[in-house]
Amino acid sequence: MVEGSETSVEARSRAGLHKAATVVVKIGSSLLTSPRQGLARAMINRLSEEVAELLDQGIRVLLVSSGAVVEGISRLGLEARPESMHLLQAAAAVGQMGLIEAYEKAFSAANRHTALVLLTHDDLADRQRYLNARSTLTTLLDVGAVPVVNENDTVATDEIRFGDNDTLAALVTNLLQAELLVVLTDIDGLYESDPTLAADAEPTPLVSWAAASDSRLDAMVGDSAAFGRGGMITKLKAARVAARSGASTVLANGNRVGALRDILAGKPVGTLLTADLSPLDARKRWIAGQLTARGSVQLDTGAVQALTSRGVSLLPVGVTGVSGEFSRGELVRCLDEHGRLIAQGLCNYSSGDTRRLLGVDSRDISARLGYSHEPELIHRDNLVVLVEAP
Repeated sequence: MVEGSETSVEARSRAGLHKAATVVVKIGSSLLTSPRQGLARAMINRLSEEVAELLDQGIRVLLVSSGAVVEGISRLGLEARPESMHLLQAAAAVGQMGLIEAYEKAFSAANRHTALVLLTHDDLADRQRYLNARSTLTTLLDVGAVPVVNENDTVATDEIRFGDNDTLAALVTNLLQAELLVVLTDIDGLYESDPTLAADAEPTPLVSWAAASDSRLDAMVGDSAAFGRGGMITKLKAARVAARSGASTVLANGNRVGALRDILAGKPVGTLLTADLSPLDARKRWIAGQLTARGSVQLDTGAVQALTSRGVSLLPVGVTGVSGEFSRGELVRCLDEHGRLIAQGLCNYSSGDTRRLLGVDSRDISARLGYSHEPELIHRDNLVVLVEAP
């Protein structure tokens, strides 16, 4: 996937990673735990040392760490990941104690403080809580502490959970306006085909660089592991969420000693997935980072072209359908005629009123509804386009 002039693009992209002032590092449970033994403390110690090296260079680092549930499974003597929500939450609560104790001990050896931060989706879905979380995490980074972030599995339900720590890491990258997300796992990155399917198969080429939006990447991801919740498919999705904020993502093997140092030095480690959208301002970062929408509107071809090419507001005249129920000011997704997500934003009208405005010229809104909030269905200041122009 990297040929000719693309090689120089990769080289320039990797060379620019050393400029990252804030880095989010997600460490997967496959590196940190084993089902029978719980935490791999030697690995935690080594990775903490590598993070400390980056801190000594003046780079601010936040960790998103898996491992609490598996540690809890081990401590409780369970044979498999629980299916019961309450038992799973209990395992998370027990395991979180061991996980944060291991990080605290590891970073203390480098004279660094750690801070445990547990988040749920509601913490980032509500604008005020989003801003508060950002202020807290930024302050921790400013005082030189290492925030260790995890999903609050103890209280999260299926309705409010992120779903996996890859997604959480991407949203935290958005939250902090970090320039780089590093996802450490137990393989070298994305391969053009699964290198584990046959023991005697020839090694398949590693994809060293691509734009996060490249549709060819979807064929390179597989299913999740038995004890963890994230496979390569969630990592690719996370890279795409991070790209909405203008952040690059590196998928790399955490078993490689010095991986973090080498990535920040611009060396060809793992798979680099770059953003092809410009960084957004703070308000639009929040809108882009929302994964749960109240509903959706379907756009005609002209509206899709206008949003993606000219960055304009969404007008009622370009909307052909409405799904879901939402109130004025709530987040809705904008889909093309094939159901592809084009943009998302805060709607000026409720779902009921929007249905009455389908295909209506903005000048006729008042006549149709008896009032008019705004001439736009979604103003461009409250709208984030998530794809490039076709």
